[in-house]
Amino acid sequence: MADVLLWLLFFFTLIAILIIIVFQLMCLADLEFDYINPYDTASRINNTVLPEFITQGVLCLLFLVTGHWVMSLFCAPYLYYNVQLYLRREHLMDVTEIFNMLNWEKKQRLFKLGYTILLIFMCLFWMIYKALEEDEHSL
Repeated sequence: MADVLLWLLFFFTLIAILIIIVFQLMCLADLEFDYINPYDTASRINNTVLPEFITQGVLCLLFLVTGHWVMSLFCAPYLYYNVQLYLRREHLMDVTEIFNMLNWEKKQRLFKLGYTILLIFMCLFWMIYKALEEDEHSL
């Protein structure tokens, strides 16, 4: 039972990361179609970048602590990329360069979205597998 609850925790953490990334993509799309000004877009996205990084780091740490090594390895490239962005001080959007970097920022977030969806499907698979395994042992 505890393993299924852990996978549920991982699943909802990944859903939270997915929501943050979709929010960032919506802000960039609104900027592209001129529904929102560059300052508001940059401030909204910049307010969600660190929570995304921290949530993803905590998720990777949870995978390590609970002994799910394969999932931790799958999370490692995303975590490494986020750490490199943070260390190079490229994690925040600049209001003056936002239109020049718009396509790159969208591609970056679309890649993160695809990677997160892959992790969600893997997490969902393992959650269902563990639930069925527990059900088999209870019979």
